[in-house]
Amino acid sequence: MPISKKPWTRRIGAFAVLTFATGIGHSSTAQVQDVLPAKEDVTANFETDHFSPYAGRNFPTRVLWGDTHLHTEVSVDAGTMTRMSQEEAFRFARGEEVTTTHGLKAKLGRPLDWLVIADHAEMYGLMPQLLSGDPDLLSQPQAKAWYDELVTNDPDRIFATAMEIVASLSQPTPPFEGTKAVKNAWRKYTALAERYNEPGVFSALIGYEWTSQGGDNIHRNVIFRDGADMANAVVPYSQFDSQNPEDLWAHLAEYENRTGGDVLAIPHNGNLSNGRLFSVSNFDGTPLTAEMATLRARFEPVIETTQIKGDSEAHPFLSPDDEFADFDTWDASNLNGTQAKTLDMLQYEYSREAYKTGLMLEDTIGINPYKVGQIGSTDAHTGMAAVEEENFFGKHSGVEPEPNRWEHVVIEAPNPEFTIYGWQQASGGYAAVWATENTREAIFDALERREVYGTTGSRIMLRFFGGWNFEEEDANSRLPADIGYAKGVPMGADLPKRSDNGVPNFLVAALKDPFSGNLDRVQIVKGWLNDDGTRGEKVYDVAWSDDRQPGADGKLPLVGNTVDVANATWTNTIGSPELLGFWQDPDFDPNRRAFYYVRVLEIPTPRWTAYEAKRFEVQMTNDVPMVTTERAYSSPIWYTPSGQ
Repeated sequence: MPISKKPWTRRIGAFAVLTFATGIGHSSTAQVQDVLPAKEDVTANFETDHFSPYAGRNFPTRVLWGDTHLHTEVSVDAGTMTRMSQEEAFRFARGEEVTTTHGLKAKLGRPLDWLVIADHAEMYGLMPQLLSGDPDLLSQPQAKAWYDELVTNDPDRIFATAMEIVASLSQPTPPFEGTKAVKNAWRKYTALAERYNEPGVFSALIGYEWTSQGGDNIHRNVIFRDGADMANAVVPYSQFDSQNPEDLWAHLAEYENRTGGDVLAIPHNGNLSNGRLFSVSNFDGTPLTAEMATLRARFEPVIETTQIKGDSEAHPFLSPDDEFADFDTWDASNLNGTQAKTLDMLQYEYSREAYKTGLMLEDTIGINPYKVGQIGSTDAHTGMAAVEEENFFGKHSGVEPEPNRWEHVVIEAPNPEFTIYGWQQASGGYAAVWATENTREAIFDALERREVYGTTGSRIMLRFFGGWNFEEEDANSRLPADIGYAKGVPMGADLPKRSDNGVPNFLVAALKDPFSGNLDRVQIVKGWLNDDGTRGEKVYDVAWSDDRQPGADGKLPLVGNTVDVANATWTNTIGSPELLGFWQDPDFDPNRRAFYYVRVLEIPTPRWTAYEAKRFEVQMTNDVPMVTTERAYSSPIWYTPSGQ
């Protein structure tokens, strides 16, 4: 039977019929060309101009994993302990093997897609230059005195000098003139970032940490969208310039206005700020103004919710009905253990409460400075973004893996009650961004529009969309993002204006990390303000694994626990590799502002302490946790009543 050479029609099986009829698999190129219509005719009768469901997409299609908060020897505090350079940090993040300060071979299980080396701005680059005997530095008496002590063979003298150097960071002025040294170190770093920035493969974003010294942690990581040519127009803004974040924002505004560049700042460790990070006051204690709230909202689109120094999503005192709120909780004191924490401070330290505070401020001053996305990062001072549970290298090089690091001091406080020990370190976290491509610009833009989420170290894939027109059957789609972007908005966005009598509904999809535990459940956390100004919240189970059903109290039973602590392993015989769900708010009040974000929980898996107990054959005390529940936190989606 002869084969028609008419242009194809769009029908199921057309290609199969053509294939079987012509034996394309055994034909020569000439025969195939003779049978197939000319290229320009193939789509002539198609209803659209393409066949592929992936062609023409204009939304992010891949998640990129990175760290916004890594320190190397260039940071003064890290540099007193680590000898890991910025170049080694980039190499490690890209998946190369390195040798740690204490001579251990180290490599990531999977490379990262991008990295920000955020070394401290204060005396940026001092330690490498000092230890190298830089003549400009040694011409200054204080620097020369430190150098002479550091090059001795006396460990006690070296340690005492290192502590003296770190203590100098808390002074209002630098210990000596270091402008030239800082500029040299900064330009060396930006040039290195240019070398390691490989669009499409690995993005080296330029950044630093502004560290407002003192016990209350209100630090920020500053990140540039720009390359070295523009970032070199400034040097890192430090606490010696100002300890006031409002001055930092003004400095960032000046940079943007002068250069045409783009820059943002990421607050971190709200849990150690003793009520200062998400407060309703200006830096000087006066009530927060609309002007300052606007400036903060402009430069701080995301916050770091989880890292090595604990988790800052929620606290059991603030969320007593949330059985998963008490996770890697550090709540005894401020950062350096100089002031005990009181219960009234907690509401200004945690992401969930910050979102509620933001709703309140929007009601009172017209601006929500806490309309921010959530990410995780490490804050490692080892030069290595290594927070996989079985591959955790700790907060700083003083607690690299060894048999008894679980009981070593990580942060020594004046009051021993507030001292932090090795086992209290959390192995987390990472920042996930939904970007259109692996470039500095695309990653920065994802952070700026808040289409990001954080994890405690595993690589859960998470999509979250909100709108008014999702349906139950949408949760069955194998391409949830196609439906999500078509019908609604992604994480980090505002719900479209409500029409008619609509109720907000949401589509969520989560896929397990192939190297970690199965998924236990997907939850949506909702927060709102009551008519009397009090705060409300509720955690809803949206999708879950296995055949569990909520009990009479509405609580979903625990998923179980397959962890074999002695052998530091587990089985994925419980849980699910993926969870997709549709959810409509059953308690919607169209007159109240609200936010919604997703929390995904894995089944229990071994904690880093369990891996080390097995490897080093040590018996840890009963207060050391051996099991963890890895999780992911999405950026919220916000609802604002019409007319507000």
